[in-house]
Amino acid sequence: MTRHEFDLVVLGGGSGGYAAAIRASELGKTVALIEKDKVGGTCLHRGCVPTKALLHTAEIADHVREAATVGVDATLTGFDPARMTAYREGIVAKKYRGLQSLLSTRGITVVAGAGRLGAERTILVGDDEYAGTDVILATGSQTRSLPGIEPGVRILTSETALTLDEVPASVVILGGGVIGVEFASAWRSLGTEVLIVEALDRLLPAEEAVSSKALERAYRKRGIQTALSTRCEGVTAREDGVAVTLSDGRVVDADYVLVAVGRGPVTDGLGLAEAGVALDRGFVTVDADLRTTVPHVWAVGDIVPGLQLAHRSFQQGIFVAERIAGLSPVPVPESTIPRVSYSHPEVASVGLTEEQARAAHGDRITAFEFNLAGNAKSEILGTAGFAKVVRITDGPVVGVHLVGDRVGELITEGQLAIGWEAHPEDIAPFIHAHPTQSEALGEAFLALAGKPLHTI
Repeated sequence: MTRHEFDLVVLGGGSGGYAAAIRASELGKTVALIEKDKVGGTCLHRGCVPTKALLHTAEIADHVREAATVGVDATLTGFDPARMTAYREGIVAKKYRGLQSLLSTRGITVVAGAGRLGAERTILVGDDEYAGTDVILATGSQTRSLPGIEPGVRILTSETALTLDEVPASVVILGGGVIGVEFASAWRSLGTEVLIVEALDRLLPAEEAVSSKALERAYRKRGIQTALSTRCEGVTAREDGVAVTLSDGRVVDADYVLVAVGRGPVTDGLGLAEAGVALDRGFVTVDADLRTTVPHVWAVGDIVPGLQLAHRSFQQGIFVAERIAGLSPVPVPESTIPRVSYSHPEVASVGLTEEQARAAHGDRITAFEFNLAGNAKSEILGTAGFAKVVRITDGPVVGVHLVGDRVGELITEGQLAIGWEAHPEDIAPFIHAHPTQSEALGEAFLALAGKPLHTI
């Protein structure tokens, strides 16, 4: 076995792994980045980027349908799945080439192959051994399924759904979380009949309750069906479709079923337990600085319990690289990580829901909700929704929740407010450009500061 020595060896080239590698290289470390597929990981190749490209195609279709309402004569005559795929793949390919170039420019050694953690901070790849003063585990996540439901031609995962060479006539989506509502939104805009089956009593159950209700109303208006508080009892796949048996007694026929019940950590078969890395239900156990139970072995991203988001992984990778280099970076708490569902309308949030805030702080909570009906830019865009801000009474902002098209672009302001423990009175003097949707968030801050302008 050939031994190669580096300051840092990173297992996994997704968002967390490549961010750690780049930052460590900037800080003067020699770095090996091991990836069995393509650098960029699920997010770039089979997740965040291509799904948002699909959602953009869907948005264009909706704009064409609605063009006459703004005085533009246009007709939607159909879809070309091959060109839709080429558009998505073109974006992914361009970003992939850019990332490869960035890694090369930084002098990072990229190793193609499946790695396994060995003894004494080594990663084994075939007949090669990559030894690091430090090792970062960043192997990401994979799609989960349900017992007795095996992915196949008619039973899709979020990854295989992107490989379809047709626009389905009908789809049943199992799971009303982020993945489920995003695919539902895209497919409905392309003309697909969609039913979302969710075991809990609302869509996006991790979000603010009023956000869930607003999305459900919007989906009903768009013709997206939902079966809430309903479980899937089984799926029978046929050559020409599927039959989905539900706990309410219905059997629903569709072209496809999409299993969107979340993602699990990729930790099996990597030698982690054998090397002494503690695991809990497949997730890597870490301390506040993302150290595992083995000295100088760290873990970042989706294999660490918490929000499974690419930007969380990215920031954790940077944090660990700086800790290894002897810097004192500030850990990023889950409460300041923004969350966005890129549906139509979008749902964005950061911090605590009102219910969570009241559980933590009792009656010392004040919340205000500004309806986008009073916002000129939202009226121009034709979107409904709201901006809701939750604060500790006479204290800082602890939650920001937004619903409406394009509101995901606004959530960073909410992150800053919560991260800096700002009071609404601190933010109220800041000017929000007119006409922008950011004014809706400004109005909520004004109201909580005791000087509402466009509210009674």
